[in-house]
Amino acid sequence: MKARTFRHGIHPADGKSLSASSPIRLFVPTGAGEAVYPLSQHIGTPAVPVVSVGDRVRAGQKLAEAGGFVSAPIYSAFSGTVRALEPRTAAGGETVPCIVLETDAETEWIDPRFDPATSDVFNASSVAAYMASGAPEHLTAEDIRAAVREAGVVGLGGAGFPTAVKLTPKNPDAIDRLIVNGAECEPYLTSDHRLMLERGEALVAGCRLLLRLFPGAVCVLAVENNKPDAIAHLSDLVRACGDARLSVCPLKTKYPQGGERMLIRAVTGRYLNSRLLPADRGCIVMNVASVLAAYGAISCGRPLTHCIMTVTGDAVSSPCNLEVPVGTSYAAVLAEAGGFSAEPEKVISGGPMMGTALFSLDIPVTKTASSILALRHDPVALHDASPCIHCGHCLHACPEGLVPQLLSAAAEQEQFDVFEKYGGMECIECGSCAFVCPAGRHLVQSMRYGKRQTGALIRARKAAETSNQTAQKGGAGK
Repeated sequence: MKARTFRHGIHPADGKSLSASSPIRLFVPTGAGEAVYPLSQHIGTPAVPVVSVGDRVRAGQKLAEAGGFVSAPIYSAFSGTVRALEPRTAAGGETVPCIVLETDAETEWIDPRFDPATSDVFNASSVAAYMASGAPEHLTAEDIRAAVREAGVVGLGGAGFPTAVKLTPKNPDAIDRLIVNGAECEPYLTSDHRLMLERGEALVAGCRLLLRLFPGAVCVLAVENNKPDAIAHLSDLVRACGDARLSVCPLKTKYPQGGERMLIRAVTGRYLNSRLLPADRGCIVMNVASVLAAYGAISCGRPLTHCIMTVTGDAVSSPCNLEVPVGTSYAAVLAEAGGFSAEPEKVISGGPMMGTALFSLDIPVTKTASSILALRHDPVALHDASPCIHCGHCLHACPEGLVPQLLSAAAEQEQFDVFEKYGGMECIECGSCAFVCPAGRHLVQSMRYGKRQTGALIRARKAAETSNQTAQKGGAGK
C-alpha cells in the first residue's frame, strides 16, 4: 500500500535509534518515598479528592473522582499514607492542587490484576483467551464507556482529553472511521513504537472492542513507514484476527504527521479547522497507548496508574523505554536510566518540537507524560533571533498552509484583526515554521501570543453580541 501523507511539513533528524530497540521495562521505585498527584492531569474540570490527610491507600485505589463530565478520576500507583493536599509545581511551571502520598517501601495492590509486575492483561495468550471467552459479545456501548470513564483513561498522545467523552459523540452512527494514531512523528520518542511491537495483540483487541461503539465504522491503524517492523507485525495480527473492519495504513515519515488534523487528512482526505471536532468529520482519533489503556479498563477494570515514557537524548546514560508509575518524580525516572552521561543544556518533558523545557526535575510524572529528553546542547540557544529575511521557508513548512511570517508580525505588532483575518487561529503550534527559519525567529511564541489575545477578543465580541441580543429581546417585549 502506498504511504499516505499531508501537504508541507518538515523532516527533522529523528534521534529514534537511541531507544527504538529498547524493550519497555517496568520501573519499580525502591524504598519509601513521595508520590505527587496533580488533580489536573487532563483537559477539563480538575478531579476532586476522595481521600483525606492521614488516610491509608493501596495501589490501584481511587484518589480523586471526576469533577464533571469532561474530567477523569485519578488512581494511586503506590500504597502509602496521604500526607498532604497542597499546591505543587507541575511540568508546565504552573502551581496546581495535588495529593501527596508518603509511599511504602513495598507496594500493596488492591487487585493483583492491576499490578504491571504480575498482571498478564496485555499478554498475547491472555488477550486471546479474553476475546474468545464470549465476554466481549455481551458488552453494551454504555458498559464500554463506563469502564473507560471509571478507569481514568485520557488521551495519552499529549492532549489528555478524557477518552470516555471522546467516545461519546453526538451521533455515534455518523462515525465511519476509528483512527489509531501510531505515527509517533515527534523526534526521539519511541514508546508507541515499542507498544505496537510488544502489545500488538491487546492493541488489535482494543480496537475491536471500541468498534462496538460505532456500528458503521472501520478501524485504521496508521503508522509512519519509519517503523516497518510495527507495520508488518500489526498487519499480521489484523489478518490473523479475521476482522475485515481493521486495516493498517502506512504513512510517510514527516512531521507533524501525528497531529490530529494532519492524520485525518492523510487517512481520509477530509479537512478540519479549529471550529470542528474530528467527530464532525466522521472520525474518532485515539493514540496507541490510549487504546491499550481502554482495553485494560474494559477487559478487567484496570485503572490508569502508569505511563510509558521514552527516556532519551545524548545526555542520558542509558536511553530506554520505561513503564513509569504516575506520581513519580522526573528525577527518579532519569536515575532509573542511569542519570546524565554529560551535563545537559536542556531537559524537556516530551519531544523537541512540542515538549516543555523543565526548570526542575523535582516535579511529578502525570498520565500524559511521554518522554524525558536531555540534550547536551540546546539548538534554540545557538544563535539569537534576527530580522525576517522574507525567504518563505515557513510558508512551505506550515501544515495548515498559513503564512507564519505575516501572522507572527501581526501578533508582535498587536494587529489582532489582521491575525484573525489571515487564519492565525488555525495554527496548531507544531513548530515547523520555527524549525526552518534561518533567522531563528521565535515564531511559535509569537503565534501562541497572537492566538491567546485574539481568542480573548473573540470571546469578548461574542459576549457583547449576546448581551445586545438579550437587550433587544427585552426591549421588544415591553
